Amino acid sequence: MSLIQFIFSNGASNILVSLKLVPILAALAVIFLPAWKVNTIRRISLIASLITFLLSLIIWILFDPSTADFQFRYQMEIYSGIGNLFNFSFGFGIDGINLWLILLTTFLTLICILIGWQIPASLEIKGPEYLKTYCLIFLIMEVILIGAFSAQDLLVFYLFFEAVLIPMFLLVGIYGSKPRNIRAAYKMFIYTLIGSLPMLVGVLIVYFQCGSTDWHILNTSYFSPSRQIILFVLWFISFGVKTPLIPLHGWLPETHSNAPTGGSIILAGILLKLGTYGFFRWSISLFPLACIYFSPVVYVICLIGIIYVSLITLRQIDVKKIVAYSSIAHMGCCLLGMFAFNIVGLEGSLLMMIGHGVVSPGLFLCIGILYDRYKTRVVYYFSGLAQVMPVFSTLLLILTMANISLPVLSPTFAAEMLIFTSVFLVNKLVAVLAASSMVLTGAYALLLYCRICFGNTKLVYIQKYSDLNRREFAALIPFCILSILIGVYPSLILDTSHASVAYALMCYNM
Repeated sequence: MSLIQFIFSNGASNILVSLKLVPILAALAVIFLPAWKVNTIRRISLIASLITFLLSLIIWILFDPSTADFQFRYQMEIYSGIGNLFNFSFGFGIDGINLWLILLTTFLTLICILIGWQIPASLEIKGPEYLKTYCLIFLIMEVILIGAFSAQDLLVFYLFFEAVLIPMFLLVGIYGSKPRNIRAAYKMFIYTLIGSLPMLVGVLIVYFQCGSTDWHILNTSYFSPSRQIILFVLWFISFGVKTPLIPLHGWLPETHSNAPTGGSIILAGILLKLGTYGFFRWSISLFPLACIYFSPVVYVICLIGIIYVSLITLRQIDVKKIVAYSSIAHMGCCLLGMFAFNIVGLEGSLLMMIGHGVVSPGLFLCIGILYDRYKTRVVYYFSGLAQVMPVFSTLLLILTMANISLPVLSPTFAAEMLIFTSVFLVNKLVAVLAASSMVLTGAYALLLYCRICFGNTKLVYIQKYSDLNRREFAALIPFCILSILIGVYPSLILDTSHASVAYALMCYNM
């Protein structure tokens, strides 16, 4: 039976199965191919990621936004053969909350494989075996991320939540900027691994109380106020490290500054969303009393992340660190909307996750393009690029305007308006202070763009300039198009999430 016949033979559930099956089959093919067959490995990886992206588009087209039920569901059962011991059954499905995160995962994986097409220019390596490993890492990471976002079982979500650390560790350690790439890889791994251990304790507590970790059973279970507080704290630490929130953010700037371009794209676009998605899917729905109890603390942490980190960003000279610190501020704003406890804030947070997942990877791709050419990320060495790289400067301008939430050009503008409106209904002072992020973001983003693109060209440091080639243009232009599309028509995302977000809020009110 061909793959196309399998996808459409036994119902819609096979589409979600195929979404994981295609990159798995591609990874197996790459494993058994000799490393010197570089062109074959590249084509298999690119075609597989393209097919996976097209399958995710089919899911979006067939998705029914009128229901909050999980769609494209399939159930997996594991039997140990020892009575009922070690027998597991868990499901996967898609609703209006994780639909766009899965679409974003497949899209960014395709872009990451495309920008790693050249060696050694893009990967800074010697030998074809590194390209094989590079493609394998992204194909495996795609499967893990799709599994994490579509999991309907808490334990399965935790396993995928942890498993993504391994390919990311290899990506930073092997392909990162030397000589600090190994230090950055270990720092990221240790930070996020230790930070995730409290969640494992929380998963065990939930299992021993409910006898299951299935989403549907947990959603109808009762947790006492004291137990909710304990579980919320445990999960807040784990999700807070992954998001990341102040003061758990120490690993992010160094990881970004030493990661390869593809690593920064997938880290900013998807991996940070695992933390906010965990808050959205699990913490807020299961522990409503604890969320209300700790909401003042969350507001303070988010405000510190928005204001303090934005001021730190103004002092940075590493271009990658500037964009990395801005991610912390945006994720703090995203969490504020969730803890406003109304549908406007929740939908604004979801839109912020997707908008940031488009804009921030586009900026990291721009930085990667500069680094591939000139081998530096220090902002001092760049000036006057608008004169010698006009196409690059134009696309960077679009993404910079999107990053500062300029109306029409930015998908985060509508998200911030929804978030600030929802927070204003709860706490006016918090909303006013949070809104200052728009001014601070404009300050460091516009300052960065002016230093890079305007002024006199510094031929003392860089003698040869070249604009975007066709491959780089093909990788960068989708970010600009999506940014404008979502900025003009945010209902593209919001219309598919109304029912699921309303159901999550209903579970919270229960």
